[in-house]
Amino acid sequence: MTGGIVRSVSPAQLTDPSPCAGWDVRGELNHLVGGMRVFAAELTGVPAGGDHHDDWLGDDHRAAFAIAYALDQAAWHQPNALDRTVQLSFGPMPAPAAALIHLTELLVHGADLAVVIGRPDLVDDDACDRLLTTMRGMDIEPFRRMGAFGPAQPTSVDTPPHRRLLAYLGRVGL
Repeated sequence: MTGGIVRSVSPAQLTDPSPCAGWDVRGELNHLVGGMRVFAAELTGVPAGGDHHDDWLGDDHRAAFAIAYALDQAAWHQPNALDRTVQLSFGPMPAPAAALIHLTELLVHGADLAVVIGRPDLVDDDACDRLLTTMRGMDIEPFRRMGAFGPAQPTSVDTPPHRRLLAYLGRVGL
């Protein structure tokens, strides 16, 4: 899902504001690419080549995403990848829990980008709905206090699943 959305982002849209507070589209894409590179490094032991918040996009956001995605997929598909401990910014975490965080990053930021570029048709609403159900069953308040998510925003019954997910995580102005 997110790869198709990233391929649809035009260079002119990189400076558009993101629903993710404090970022424009380029900043959010950079976060995604950096995250994939860092997760791949954690799982493989091969240095990421930079820190999470470095400039990972260069001049071609699509190519940067494709390369990071390939590294990320290869890392997660290694034998015993889910038996490992992954070092995240807030401490070590079992790989299955880190995988859920990583999936959340990819789905949520992908949905953010789809909203910004006006391509909600590229969002996997079934996956967003399942993630929203999972997150509602968890205690995400510590993540809200850390600033990872904002306060939940109201939605109506006819709000599409990707927008309900974004609103639950504190995105405003949707």
